[in-house]
Amino acid sequence: MENVTYLLAGFADALTGMTPLYCLIGVVAGMVVGVLPGLGPTAGTALLLPMTYGMSTMDAIVMLAGIYYGAMYGGTITSVLINTPGEAASVVTCLDGYPMAKQGRAGAALGVAAIGSFIGGIVSMIGLIFLGPLVASQALKFGPPEMFCLMLVGLTLVISLLGKSLLKGMIVAFLGLALSLIGIAPAGGTIRYAFGSDNLMGGIDFISIAMGAFGLTEIFGNLESDLSVKTELPKVKGLFPEKEERRVVAGAIARGSVLGFLLGLVPGTNSTIPAVISYSMEKKLSKHPEKFGEGAIEGVAGPETANNSYCGGALVPLFTLGLPTSPSMAVLLGAFIMHGVTPGPRLFEDHGPLVWAVIASMFVGNVFLVILNLPLARMWAQITRVPSRILVPIITIVALFGVYGLNNSMFDVVCMIIFGILAYFLKKADFPLAPLLLTFILGGEIEFSLVQSMTMFRGDFTQFFARPICIVLMVIIVATLIVGSLTAKKRIEKFGGEEAEV
Repeated sequence: MENVTYLLAGFADALTGMTPLYCLIGVVAGMVVGVLPGLGPTAGTALLLPMTYGMSTMDAIVMLAGIYYGAMYGGTITSVLINTPGEAASVVTCLDGYPMAKQGRAGAALGVAAIGSFIGGIVSMIGLIFLGPLVASQALKFGPPEMFCLMLVGLTLVISLLGKSLLKGMIVAFLGLALSLIGIAPAGGTIRYAFGSDNLMGGIDFISIAMGAFGLTEIFGNLESDLSVKTELPKVKGLFPEKEERRVVAGAIARGSVLGFLLGLVPGTNSTIPAVISYSMEKKLSKHPEKFGEGAIEGVAGPETANNSYCGGALVPLFTLGLPTSPSMAVLLGAFIMHGVTPGPRLFEDHGPLVWAVIASMFVGNVFLVILNLPLARMWAQITRVPSRILVPIITIVALFGVYGLNNSMFDVVCMIIFGILAYFLKKADFPLAPLLLTFILGGEIEFSLVQSMTMFRGDFTQFFARPICIVLMVIIVATLIVGSLTAKKRIEKFGGEEAEV
């Protein structure tokens, strides 16, 4: 009950003066950042950090936090409407959100995403209030070996995204892993696959691949049709799931809320990982897994809930231990320090009013998100009614400037174009694109944590089996592989050669 009293006092502070306005500004700015390709929570928060110099500590942190979780939803809008993820976590939303939009259900997709984001955010805030210090102490047990095993769990779950052909899916997945190896090796500093190019020494930027594989591929597809024809979206029937979908959506939101919060506690993760795992989980639990990729509403609800719930979970180790679990959290940590506040075990004791006001402002910010998105979902849906001859150049310009602005590099733009062309032909040949991006994300993290682990173990791989958390994660990996094999076998038995063809 003591925590509830502190929270109520936090609401009193968060709802007085200019603080609510700064919260609203942060949420709106975050949505804009999320919508614009090439930006995301980390870049948006970092770019707007200098604006907070003259602000009070409370207003500055409230606004920056609003940018962070606002950007999580902003990326959903373009993912659903034009198949262009505004930030990395929204890649998964494209898989079913965009097909729903093409079926005339953009409103339902955006509505479910908004509701799931709100519930996930509220659940994670409740977890932060009541379970934070206890669970954060357990998260410290995740060293490099545990992170390696956790990343392997994510990699095995990618199997569910391999599409109809296992061979084609594996080819694309290994291509993503190979691309993640480009650049300087985490051990020894060896330069790999740079071919003498200084631009490749730092590796290929994820945004270039994501924008090429999803944004430009869609543009190239539009160029096959008559651009003078106005794109008509079937009338949006509503912002809420249909009656028979509500139980499925409720389950996906519940699971996504818990999953996102728990993964937010783990150092080294990012919002993409809970989104990927949530999508895979929903597909495995679904009675109709074949609908995923064709417009399954739980394929939007689960990942969107998970990546927003992740935000609150990630604040637990930041507030209680001073430990940033992601680049976005590192930027927020810098904002705290810049304003004379050092997160850590004494944060609640030394700066209690500030912390509780920030937590309360996140409840307020999530309400703002729902107000901004549920009633306005129909307005967002109108974007798809713009004629292709207007929409295609706009998307192209936004993509080019977004990718160029990331590092002020034409090399990133060239990479985006190359991967756009490559992904276009892969898509035409019925290769799934999701494994390429997801294994690229996980590949670098797997290698880095493996190198750290083997350094700790002095090359003795068997030490993984001496760590209880690693053993539990390995059991999950084996179970996932077995379930995946049985599912593939059932598909082959049901559909025969058509489903199994390579």
